[in-house]
Amino acid sequence: MSEETLRQLDLTQIGEGRYKAVNARGGVLPVGSGGDPDFTPVELLLAALAACTAIDVGLITGKRAQPDSFDVHVEGQKVRDDGGSHLVDLEVTVAISFPEGEGGDKAREVLPMAIQRSADRLCTVGRTLQLGTTIEYRQE
Repeated sequence: MSEETLRQLDLTQIGEGRYKAVNARGGVLPVGSGGDPDFTPVELLLAALAACTAIDVGLITGKRAQPDSFDVHVEGQKVRDDGGSHLVDLEVTVAISFPEGEGGDKAREVLPMAIQRSADRLCTVGRTLQLGTTIEYRQE
């Protein structure tokens, strides 16, 4: 793997059950265990799926018109079964309205295709969840 393909971040404890994630560009995101307003790891996963989809769809439709409103809702059920704790039945709902006129009409026309392309090819988060991957856990 090359520097071009590598994605990484570091997580550091900042309190009991609280951490901060720091990306390579210096961005900081607090993460918690659910006892405070910080996003939990599961919420971050859902946010990543929503954001990845939104970015893909926004780039495609935005070439035609900027939206009047743009919302993405993601949900899933957390279960604990023989496979351990995991999410099932993930659902992504995209709600976008575009202005009246030719640009808005074109954006509305490509919206279903944009959502499908995000789901089938473009969204790295969604594709990783759909395809699955190995995870190696190590102790330093």
